[in-house]
Amino acid sequence: MTLFLESTVEQVALAWFESLGYAVRFGPSIAPGDPEAERNDYGQVVLGGRLRQALAGLNPDVPAEALEEAFRRLTRSDGPTLVAHNRAIHQMIVNGVSAEYRRPDGSIVSIQVNVIDFDNPENDDWPSPSLRFWACPVFMDT
Repeated sequence: MTLFLESTVEQVALAWFESLGYAVRFGPSIAPGDPEAERNDYGQVVLGGRLRQALAGLNPDVPAEALEEAFRRLTRSDGPTLVAHNRAIHQMIVNGVSAEYRRPDGSIVSIQVNVIDFDNPENDDWPSPSLRFWACPVFMDT
């Protein structure tokens, strides 16, 4: 009987993600307390800096006010249940995030903020950190 260690399964999964274009990183290198930390604590599931940078890069003509609203909507739970929240996030990722901003003349403008560049997926950032245990989180920041 062949034994599979969790680390073996993790390495196979990470190799598969890497073959799909994901950027495989050593998980502790982005962990809180590391010089290259990308989150403040282990409870953060969104790499906020990457997401903000991606939203700005994909939407260069969108004012910062609307980009910040899109970021808030993507990172705050609006659904009454986990399933409803996940559906809402999925819709925003696929269709863009509705956001508003105020023009200098005082009028309010609604805009769709793109989260993924479906036309040029190489512009998207897909990090997948190894964690040294079987959970291989996959982050999607464009």
